[in-house]
Amino acid sequence: MCHYCGCRDMPLIKEFIAEHEAVYNLSGDIRRALESGDIDTARRDLVEIQRQLTEHWAGEEQGLFAVMRDDPDCTDYIDALEAEHREMTTDLSTADLTTPEGRQQVLASLATLWPHIEKEEDGLFPMSLTTLSGEQWTAAIDAWERVHRRPVRR
Repeated sequence: MCHYCGCRDMPLIKEFIAEHEAVYNLSGDIRRALESGDIDTARRDLVEIQRQLTEHWAGEEQGLFAVMRDDPDCTDYIDALEAEHREMTTDLSTADLTTPEGRQQVLASLATLWPHIEKEEDGLFPMSLTTLSGEQWTAAIDAWERVHRRPVRR
């Protein structure tokens, strides 16, 4: 992760990064539970990661992604990120943890989480610093707050 551009100091970006860290840590819990054969724990954590990702992705897509679409240079990048959101949603929600194939489906999907996060934290977030106006930041923050039903921590 880059620490040079200053985007990590932006309150909204801090929220996204905290959410990234939480789901990434939870993905490790799921992987370890599956590897040890603890299907009940993996199932419980899978439900939780899906809940967290659904909220996180809604905050991104309705806020930051939506306002960054105003820049045509960002559209393809955002489309690819949203496609990854949809693919992971499908993979995690359709997997049957009682089968080896289902467990492998979850592990394979979770393995894509870190590269996805890197695309946001090392690409999109720094780009947002030079792309967005004050009004766009306000719109992105407002959308995140609507989704999360709480204010961004400042």
